[in-house]
Amino acid sequence: MKKLALFTVITGLSAMLLSFTNGPVRVEKSTQTKVVTVPFQQDVSIKAQMTAGEKIFKEKCVACHQADGNGLAGAFPPLKNSDYLKADPKRGIHQVLNGSNEEMTVNGAVYKVPMPAQVTTKEDALAVINYVLKEFNGYSDDKLLKMTDIKDIEIKK
Repeated sequence: MKKLALFTVITGLSAMLLSFTNGPVRVEKSTQTKVVTVPFQQDVSIKAQMTAGEKIFKEKCVACHQADGNGLAGAFPPLKNSDYLKADPKRGIHQVLNGSNEEMTVNGAVYKVPMPAQVTTKEDALAVINYVLKEFNGYSDDKLLKMTDIKDIEIKK
């Protein structure tokens, strides 16, 4: 029973670590030499995703879109209460992965400033866009995007 509990704890910790990595995690039991490989999980917990998304937002997005998500009028569009983002949240995934050079109208104002790609993985893009949707647009957990929703989005190099 103690071995099962230890294995369960180790497996849970491995899953949590996966939310911050891009591949399998090797977990070794200290009492045995057996190695357990935990496969990559496509959908991580909402809490882990929000933590990662907030970190990415603060590192990559806040300079232009501001800490409150309101952007800078005439330069950088708001993410908070954004009709543009709400109309197609998957478009936000594409933009943080591949950047954007398109003119866009957000909440009635036109923005022409290009945005470079901000992240390199779909997992990071999903985390930051879901953070923005929840934090600044009032999305409930059941309305957030999942990896299956964005499987067709290509990452352009």
